[in-house]
Amino acid sequence: MHKTNSVQRRRMDFRRLFLAQGLAILVTMGIAAWWDSLEGLISALLGGLVGLLPSVYFVWCGSRRRGGKTPRAKALNFYQAAMGKFGLTVALFVVVFIAAPPSNPAFFFSAYVAVVLMHWLAPWLMSGNRPIDLR
Repeated sequence: MHKTNSVQRRRMDFRRLFLAQGLAILVTMGIAAWWDSLEGLISALLGGLVGLLPSVYFVWCGSRRRGGKTPRAKALNFYQAAMGKFGLTVALFVVVFIAAPPSNPAFFFSAYVAVVLMHWLAPWLMSGNRPIDLR
């Protein structure tokens, strides 16, 4: 008897992680608006987006099905997504600090760090203990 038929596979669901990251951005923006008005709010928004957009890109790029279902192809997709995420993060930092420097870097980096640290909560944000199919 083969067990793979009895094991129900599912794709990873990142909606809760993105929701938590969005909530971290909103909370940081609220604190920034209360503390430093509109300038702090915009700085927090920019920092949050610099943290969130590369995460969205990573999930989008890493979850596409390219090159079949072999472990090698999956690993290659993962590494390409990780390199793209790193490159996008660097590019967003450059764009923000050259085109629209944040008026309050403390709120910018606070929002960025809050969004990035949401990944530490990912095991609790992903529901269930069922096997995960990374296809």
